[in-house]
Amino acid sequence: MWWGAAIGVLGGMIGLGGAEFRLPLLISVFGFVALQAVILNKAMSLIVVITALPARLIVVPYAEAAPQWPIVVNLLCGSLAGAWIGATWATRMRSATLYRVLAVLLVLIAAALAWSHIGGMSAVSLSPVIRVVAGVGAGVALGIVAALMGVAGGELLIPTIVLLYGVDIKLAGTLSLAVSLPTMIVAFTRYSRDQSFQVLRANTSFVVVMAAGSVIGTVLGGLLLGVVPAVVLIPVLIALLLLSAVKVWRHD
Repeated sequence: MWWGAAIGVLGGMIGLGGAEFRLPLLISVFGFVALQAVILNKAMSLIVVITALPARLIVVPYAEAAPQWPIVVNLLCGSLAGAWIGATWATRMRSATLYRVLAVLLVLIAAALAWSHIGGMSAVSLSPVIRVVAGVGAGVALGIVAALMGVAGGELLIPTIVLLYGVDIKLAGTLSLAVSLPTMIVAFTRYSRDQSFQVLRANTSFVVVMAAGSVIGTVLGGLLLGVVPAVVLIPVLIALLLLSAVKVWRHD
């Protein structure tokens, strides 16, 4: 539980669930092979998102989020397919290849973290048709990444929503959860058809305890939001992701 809580605090301090930090931990510390770690991470991420969504609606009321349903639908049109594709690829990859892919994706998350929290974001000007097409394309890509890593994908979803649709970042966080939940369920369903899914049944207690720690840690991290200046916290988290990427890349 303590590992889960620590990860939750890290993620909660920047408004995320921490699955990006949990994945390398499952591989490097707990010794799960790549696909097993992804499936376990997906299960824990699903639990965290389910518990986070009601709490998020306290921050951003349903009445404020509901009118933005076209954004959620637009992204889901791509992300549901992307989740199935990504999970299928993961189950068919050699472990060595999947380790390399996960390492590259950790670097991508680090870059997105730096850009969204340090570089700043502003909406791009697109015609309605182009925006819809871009939303579907972005949804596919995000669904693939989330499925391959077993994460909710908020670090990529939130800046995408801000850039494409010009909504406030706080509202974008709520909308990202609404996109993530069905997307994760699709990926989870695809993984359940693979033999490697047995790792979840064999480690149910581990998943529940660590997920509970992540939920508690996320709440604590949210309460600590702003206590540690972003100018200090973000570079540390980026360094952790990059270090994790190196370790995962070198994993046999």
